[in-house]
Amino acid sequence: MANKKNPKAVFIVAEAGVNHNGDLKLAKKMIDAAKDAGADCVKFQTYTTEKFVTDPNLTYTYISQGKEVTESQLIMFKRWEFSKKQWKEIINHCRQKKITFATTAQDPPDLKMILSLVRPPFLKVGSDDLTNLPLLSLYGKQGIPMIISAGMANARQIGEAVAAIKKAGNNDITVLHCVSSYPAQAEEVNLRKIPAIKDMFKVKVGFSDHTIGSAAAVGAVCFGAEVVEKHFTLSHDLPGPDHWFSMEPAELKKFIQDIRFIEKAIGDAKLLPTANEKAVSQIARCSIMAAKDIKAGDKFSEANLECKRPGTGLPPKHLTEFIGQIAKRDFKKGQLLTRKDF
Repeated sequence: MANKKNPKAVFIVAEAGVNHNGDLKLAKKMIDAAKDAGADCVKFQTYTTEKFVTDPNLTYTYISQGKEVTESQLIMFKRWEFSKKQWKEIINHCRQKKITFATTAQDPPDLKMILSLVRPPFLKVGSDDLTNLPLLSLYGKQGIPMIISAGMANARQIGEAVAAIKKAGNNDITVLHCVSSYPAQAEEVNLRKIPAIKDMFKVKVGFSDHTIGSAAAVGAVCFGAEVVEKHFTLSHDLPGPDHWFSMEPAELKKFIQDIRFIEKAIGDAKLLPTANEKAVSQIARCSIMAAKDIKAGDKFSEANLECKRPGTGLPPKHLTEFIGQIAKRDFKKGQLLTRKDF
């Protein structure tokens, strides 16, 4: 994955998930919002409800519009499901808006359906399926870069997932450090895991951010994240389990701006002043100059020399070299000295 304008830039995924509430018009508006915010990619979730939920009595409790809601998972997920025709419209809308489309295909039939419509830049597998090694192997065989989230995982499980994909012939793997809490608290985030994952498994790394705000994502970029994923919604007031902790469009835009700022600010480790600093140093630093009028033949001393701005002359570290030496010419008060002057 790469930012088309700058391949070295962090690839930012605006995670729509199911925050479209099964409404095609809402999904298209989310695509528009992700593009306007500056995201590289907008990602959805593709599934067939009956393939992973069969018991109508299985419920899920969540916060929506400030209230606690409990409902059947079967009914809930079915409400958000899109048809193949609708997915085609979503993909085409992404093309029109010139933003990358991606989705997490829940199972092989869903993946097959999506691949019949588009060849995405990557296949995403969420934390819930990190330990589903047969699924990872099958997806790995598609010859498409893979992104996997490592929420709820230990080192062994991450290693097994990476090994399964590599064994399938796919070495283009990005592992997203992820905390499967909604929202994740600061003490849970442990950003040091990002370089640890990179070093241990020799993969590209990123961050699936479930915290509130942009601070954790900015920190993740400092720790080497190449991909950052963030949930967003058009409004916190929409009904559904994820809206309340997802970012609204204005927040998403600020989130992306913060990442773009920090990736530039990281820079390099060379201990040198910038071009702007060099210019500032000429007016902010001090130079050796005459503290009073000095005649040729006078002896330089602490009484007739001083260090003041600007910094265009000899720096103060050379002051002791002048003390006790004889002036070779006349100086006016405030005149800069050079090494040729004694």
